[in-house]
Amino acid sequence: MKIVSFVKKNKQLHNLSIYGFGQGFNLLTPILIIPYIISVCGLSNYGKAAAAMAIIFFLMVFIDYGCEISGVKGVSVNRDDKQKLRHIFATTYGAKFVMLLLILFICLLTNLFIPYFRGEFSLYMLSLPILVGQFLNPTWYLQGVENFKQITTINILSKLIYVIGIFTFVNTADDYIFVNLCWGIGMIVANGISFYLIIKSLNVRVEDFNKQAVFNHLKSEFSIFYSQIFVSIQLYSPLILVGFFGGAFLAGIYRVVDQVVVIFKTYLLLFFNFVFPRVCYLLGGSKEKGLKFWSLYNGLNFVFILFAMFIIYNNANYIVAYFSPDDNDGIAKLLQIGVYLPIIMALSIPLKQLVLGLNHNRYYVNITVTLAVLNLFAMISLITRYEVEGVLWSLILTEVLMVVFLYIKINKVLFLSLK
Repeated sequence: MKIVSFVKKNKQLHNLSIYGFGQGFNLLTPILIIPYIISVCGLSNYGKAAAAMAIIFFLMVFIDYGCEISGVKGVSVNRDDKQKLRHIFATTYGAKFVMLLLILFICLLTNLFIPYFRGEFSLYMLSLPILVGQFLNPTWYLQGVENFKQITTINILSKLIYVIGIFTFVNTADDYIFVNLCWGIGMIVANGISFYLIIKSLNVRVEDFNKQAVFNHLKSEFSIFYSQIFVSIQLYSPLILVGFFGGAFLAGIYRVVDQVVVIFKTYLLLFFNFVFPRVCYLLGGSKEKGLKFWSLYNGLNFVFILFAMFIIYNNANYIVAYFSPDDNDGIAKLLQIGVYLPIIMALSIPLKQLVLGLNHNRYYVNITVTLAVLNLFAMISLITRYEVEGVLWSLILTEVLMVVFLYIKINKVLFLSLK
């Protein structure tokens, strides 16, 4: 009871507990449902659905257009100015709508005329609702105002709808085409409700959507958006490449490994989203206070990740057997390689917070783009010879280089200025 009382009194810990509960639910739900999908549809069909979702998730960065960074920061800094918040909200969603229409049109043409996609036309078309759900997603705004209760509600509701949809529509091997549709429906319903409530609270009107403001936004935020494209390439290209060069079965194997690792990769990105607004806010007032907050939360987070990866490494065979009974030893060895990635990301994500929080966006963009391109070529070169193992080592080495370059920048800009 003392611990509960302490958490309630500490606003940041209280928010973190609420946010953590929602994100835990968000991350664990796919883990619970994947064995069912594999048992019904088979590893190859699951690999097809996973590869399609990876492509859709990559396209989501075009819909967001950098709002998960610039939008969060803008809302965080202007959280007490309702008129400014209304302008940011309307302009951001105006830009997102333009990008949504463009991407949906391109996807339709791609699915109709490119053989690789036309062969799974139903699967890819039924995956497009995910993009609509991401357009409606107001999480970026809620993070800026630190409304983590509403974020948690969105996550729980969307995943409950997803689970109900899977057990309702996925009953035979051919029903793998409905897996991503269920995810998309959950996103549309949950995000749509929250989107409507924010519009009502801000009193957003049609005249707030200004064409010139949207155009200026698309122009001014292009660099951040451009960098996030390459971040997305790093996240989702491995599965896409494995599916393209290795086939659906190998994609299924990679996805089993990635599904465990991605829990912590996603958790780290969500942790970034939780801490980033407060880091920006504190750095704007006092670098010393901002750095103290940053080191406390990220230090504790690193210890947690290190402990979690130690557990997974030593229990890899049991974890893999939960997902698939086939080739447990081979997949378990791949998982033992994959656990190094979240450990390194637990170092790069905090450094990214400082670089962006101190407005060194151009440096971050340049490093991200360069490393993403190098990683892409490395994966293509290694996948044909070393298959999944080559992809994993390429990702790990790329993340190590990210840590090195971000640290060099922070050491010059921040640490030296505090001496």
